[in-house]
Amino acid sequence: MKKNSPKTKYILEMAALLIVMVLIGLTVIFGIGQTKTGAAKNIKLGLDLAGGVSITYEVASEEYTQADIDDTVYKLQLRVQNYSTEADVYQEGSNRINVEIPGVTDANAILQELGKPGSLIFVDVNGNVVMTGSDVEDAQAASYNDPVTGLREYIVSLVLTESGKQAFAEATAAAVENQDYIMIIYDNMIISAPTVQSAITDGRCQITGMPDFDTAANLASTIRIGSLPLELRELRSNVVGAKLGEEAISTSLLAGLIGFILVVVFMVAAYRISGVASGIALTLYVGLMLGLLNAFDLTLTLPGIAGIILSIGMAVDANVIIYARIKEELAAGKTVQSAIKVGFNKAMSAIIDGNVTTIIAALVLMYKGSGTIRGFAQTLLLGIVLSMFTALVISRFVMYVLYNLGFQDVKWYGIQRERKTINFVKPKNLFFGISAAVIILGLCFTFVNRSAIGGALNYSIEFAGGTSTNVTFNEDYSLADFESTILPVVTEATGDATPQIQKIEGSMAFIIKTKELTTDVRESLNQALAEKFGVDVSLITSETISPSISSEMKSDAVTAVIIATILMLLYIWIRFSDIKFAASAVVALLHDVLIVFGFYAVSRIAVGNTFIACMLTIVGYSINATIVIFDRIRENLAENKGKLDYNEIVNRSITQTLTRSIYTSWTTFVMVLILYIMGVAAIKEFALPLMVGIICGAYSSVCITGSLWLTMKKVWEKYKK
Repeated sequence: MKKNSPKTKYILEMAALLIVMVLIGLTVIFGIGQTKTGAAKNIKLGLDLAGGVSITYEVASEEYTQADIDDTVYKLQLRVQNYSTEADVYQEGSNRINVEIPGVTDANAILQELGKPGSLIFVDVNGNVVMTGSDVEDAQAASYNDPVTGLREYIVSLVLTESGKQAFAEATAAAVENQDYIMIIYDNMIISAPTVQSAITDGRCQITGMPDFDTAANLASTIRIGSLPLELRELRSNVVGAKLGEEAISTSLLAGLIGFILVVVFMVAAYRISGVASGIALTLYVGLMLGLLNAFDLTLTLPGIAGIILSIGMAVDANVIIYARIKEELAAGKTVQSAIKVGFNKAMSAIIDGNVTTIIAALVLMYKGSGTIRGFAQTLLLGIVLSMFTALVISRFVMYVLYNLGFQDVKWYGIQRERKTINFVKPKNLFFGISAAVIILGLCFTFVNRSAIGGALNYSIEFAGGTSTNVTFNEDYSLADFESTILPVVTEATGDATPQIQKIEGSMAFIIKTKELTTDVRESLNQALAEKFGVDVSLITSETISPSISSEMKSDAVTAVIIATILMLLYIWIRFSDIKFAASAVVALLHDVLIVFGFYAVSRIAVGNTFIACMLTIVGYSINATIVIFDRIRENLAENKGKLDYNEIVNRSITQTLTRSIYTSWTTFVMVLILYIMGVAAIKEFALPLMVGIICGAYSSVCITGSLWLTMKKVWEKYKK
């Protein structure tokens, strides 16, 4: 068979590039350019960006404890995550629970699907209560094809708690002898009476015989809501507007676009034709990311934006690692084609290891965390997988296409200039001392803050709770009008610089959430609103609200981070065959987290949902930066075994990856900086600590991690002797 002629080959290459460009054009048009009508039109936005449904329940029983309410809040939080990972559940007043679900506008539909919380009991044929709803851990509808009849069967699968498991085992063992049934009674009504066919001892059972999936789903929903510790009744429901308003969305999108353009321009300037390939791959990444957010029905919030920023940073990082390798190979005398091939191959291990460690963290956070943490993890995981695909597949493909189209001269790629090895190890004690001093300073401020503001950090409503004030105005203000006209009055009267504002759709009422207000401050706020805006004070209601981030959610977050850290440590240990690499990476991670934590303490920036997202972003960013350094140390150890001492290997490795460290940190920093400059107050509070974390991550990867590994290695070798 004859090889393709040069002309045919040229046509094929042009066709391939044209396909890629068309694909990019489509993602830009339908993913970015038309967020109202294109692929991104159905992306769910969280309560902070788009609002949703707010439902207030009241405890029906007169006898209950605070522990009962706390347990109910936590179980409701887990339950409403079926609608959105970003749903908020918190206590209001002494006997109310508020549920806010983003991305929906039909309160009646949510109420019907969620079900009306009430008493749920399981009763045998003799009228004995076998167990209560609190003994049910989960209930889900499902369907399958019967292998015998071939017909579609619909079921409800139940998972019981340990106490429910034992009670149900005894009851079903007694009922199976006579083929008796067990009734499920909800609010004094029999909702199901399945016949017991066998003793159920493992805490898992199925209710069969449903006529359709909707019937099974409704039964499962009723059982789930009935398993709450307290009986609740609906008090009110409203459709509420976004907490941040249209300005936050528009400025965030514009800031993201400007930052992205600056990053692409920088990549082209730094890497020439390779930068063009990077720009094409990154543009495709952003378009696909928006499309997949829609396809996977994920809810996008400020923490989700953090996950996207991190994944974009890692996508840029992958390209920087690859292109820096290509320039090194060209400097070594290889041809352009060979340099491209070797560059991608040599960069593979660093890219895979860095991304896999972040994927491990994202998976643990997604399955162990809850609420905002889970939403952040889902967005991050999707972004990381997509960034690896665009960097390793699309970027490589575009590079070869451009090469075959005639960009074969070395001048289009650039050659890595020989850089004198910088001695980063020598001043290691100075670096360690600076880091220790900064960390200690931050921790000291937590004690100062306890006496100054009553807590180690400036906890926001999500962490500390506060006061929710419902105000009905005489005019139909928009959220923008409120922010420009009324918000300054609220801030002055309450002393809270960043209150959360939501408009109740279809009314002239607003919900104002602030830090907890005393009776005098509440009165001052009421009078200020009455005097300046003619508000009827009798229509103003205030309630104390509990934190939306419960102690269980905090515990879930801490547990998830600990598990993720251990798994990352094990992965690095296995991959690098040296626990000192893993230990150094974890210490560097803690170093970055503690410094950002200290910055929160010193600056007294509000600590809320974005605090969790920021700290998790720093974890992912830190571990990825460290892996790149360690990958080069491992490579140089293998190539220069016996030729260079460890000090020289570490110094050479850091110097060789210095360009990557600077470029990646700079491009990610620019993205967040533009967000900070153009964003509203809530976005600035999120962006500023993130910028500190990026700078800290760059510093630790260059000045701390290599020296830390070297110190551990020398101590270990001395100990062995």
